[in-house]
Amino acid sequence: MANAIWKKIAAGQIDPVYLLTGLEQHIFDTTVNRLKKAMPDLDEASLIRFDLEETPVEAVIEEADTLPFLQERKLIIAGNANFLKAQDKSREKVTHNLAMLETWLANPSPTAVVVFMAPYEKLDARKRITKIMKEQATVIEAERLQGKDLIAWIQQEASSIGTYISADDAQLLVDMAGDQLLTLATEINKMGTYLNGEGEITASVIELLVPRTPEMDVFRLTDAYVAGRVPDTISIYHDLLRNGEEPIMLTSLIASQIRLMIHVGTLRKKGYHQQQIAKTLGVHPYRVKLMMENRQIPQAERLLVILDKLAEIDYKLKSTGGKRERVLELFFMEPLRK
Repeated sequence: MANAIWKKIAAGQIDPVYLLTGLEQHIFDTTVNRLKKAMPDLDEASLIRFDLEETPVEAVIEEADTLPFLQERKLIIAGNANFLKAQDKSREKVTHNLAMLETWLANPSPTAVVVFMAPYEKLDARKRITKIMKEQATVIEAERLQGKDLIAWIQQEASSIGTYISADDAQLLVDMAGDQLLTLATEINKMGTYLNGEGEITASVIELLVPRTPEMDVFRLTDAYVAGRVPDTISIYHDLLRNGEEPIMLTSLIASQIRLMIHVGTLRKKGYHQQQIAKTLGVHPYRVKLMMENRQIPQAERLLVILDKLAEIDYKLKSTGGKRERVLELFFMEPLRK
């Protein structure tokens, strides 16, 4: 996990070669920033970047083997290491000398730290160079975090700026701001500034400073409605209206949530686990987790009835004028028979 490697970097245990792979760009950026911080003598001339879609890997090796000028080590960022993934060779712009790279990986330069970045969902594990790279380099998988890993990451981010956040309050932060690491890091830094870099990030601080995303509020709205909590449903709905959300858009988002509930329930009955459901439906596992843990979601037949009603409401909203907000409000006030 990235956290363990980041701790080693902070302690000065810097390895000669890193491989960053996955789609979570914030982990890429954070790793580079932590390496820069751990190399205080690094100047701009000793930070070199290559794009391996435009430049052969031999150039990276040559730069790594060239002694740095008045510095102990240089930091080399080799982006878009596309030779590690499956690809159409006819579309390659450059040819990489992978045999040279294999030899170099067995004995990398002691005066350079080289970070190979492969921002792809999957590498080609059948390739010899991929196997060797994973064996010789320190690998950080920049995957979207979830569950305990995400909570641990939030707590470490808070600790890195001198504050503390409990696991329960970290979960509240996720519920309100979503699970995008860049967004979470921005909110944590904002709260750290509010606390002057010390103390605890509590639920009250989160409620005060972190704006809820419309998507998360719609999730809360739908969850309250299907659970039969009419006052909560109306309260959340009015908050969304005050924030400028339109009833037509909200109807569409709620219908999307209901459809997701149906699909999750169907796949769960077929024996799919959380990760399989998320991959099949193309949604984040965290959303699937919340739905699988919710015991108050009605049966699929009732959810289909709700979808039919939402379709009628959508038609009314698009074909009539007047108080559109009232149309959806009346729907929320109807008793939900499970």
